[in-house]
Amino acid sequence: MFTGIITDIGTVTARDTRGDTRFQIRTAYDTGSIAIGASIACSGVCLTVVQKGADWFSVDVSAETLSRTTLGDWQPDAPVNLERSLKVGDELGGHIVSGHVDAVADVIDTQPEGDSLRVQIRVPAELAGFIAEKGSVTIDGASLTVNSVQGNIFGVNLIPHTQDVTTLGKLKAGSRVNLEIDTLARYVARLQQWSKTS
Repeated sequence: MFTGIITDIGTVTARDTRGDTRFQIRTAYDTGSIAIGASIACSGVCLTVVQKGADWFSVDVSAETLSRTTLGDWQPDAPVNLERSLKVGDELGGHIVSGHVDAVADVIDTQPEGDSLRVQIRVPAELAGFIAEKGSVTIDGASLTVNSVQGNIFGVNLIPHTQDVTTLGKLKAGSRVNLEIDTLARYVARLQQWSKTS
């Protein structure tokens, strides 16, 4: 589990495709404290550390994950939002994030709004009902508050701090992002569906 609070921007340094695709990611984390088998959210995707060095770690990504996320676009020098998994007792600064991406969404517009950046994002129609104004959503691993919803388009504001410590400040119209809906919204929708059929 994660919180959606990005703690490092890593960089893809190598991509090696065999049966699966192995990415090597440079990080500022103390890799001595990262165990082989540990989970790290990489731009919102929960991945398992399979190898590590002094300032890098490697993860294996299946064809399924590549097809359902933006990771298929990753090439060397790509920036990656990183978050280590939540430990018992850690501060829950964002919201509960699983690292299981629901869809790739499209940025349709970005506009300055004061010092913030207003970003409009289009989600697949089947997920629109899970996005609620003032609710939470995860974009490329970052926990954000939804400021507006109209059909299958929602808006978020990125404050300067978020722009500085994540990759989101570089979003523009046409960017593709990993979207994870709020776990609570998922379970509320399932309970409603269940109550109608039982």
